[in-house]
Amino acid sequence: MKKEIKVRIVNRSGHELPWYSTEHSAGMDLRASLEEPVELKPMERALISTGLFIELPVGYEAQIRPRSGLAVKHGISIVNSPGTIDADYRGEIKVILINLSNETFVVHDGERICQMIVSRHGKVIWEETESLNNTYRGDGGFGSTGKK
Repeated sequence: MKKEIKVRIVNRSGHELPWYSTEHSAGMDLRASLEEPVELKPMERALISTGLFIELPVGYEAQIRPRSGLAVKHGISIVNSPGTIDADYRGEIKVILINLSNETFVVHDGERICQMIVSRHGKVIWEETESLNNTYRGDGGFGSTGKK
């Protein structure tokens, strides 16, 4: 079942709008919108502009996630991954890239720097209680489910 969501967008990047690369892609690649290249030295981070501004419907969020190709080939990731864009945010989408490799990486205008996924979310209504229902896992945390 396909569910399409209309999202208003202002594009000041000079590049095409984001699109889905394949029929079943969950995310759309976002591109850098730069007046000049940005050099990222090892362990350095930078805020990269996309030139995009969006108006999400209430009840939706956009998540900004690293691109696997940049991560495996160049060690480039996103510091606050996933970054969240709320429905009431109207500023430019900017991405905090970090270079986790031992080599300098240069971000060029128009380069695909991350992917964005738009999804529905709910609001939590807390119900305070003195205890929680039991499960098989219980309070087992980090590594408690084994290696198999």
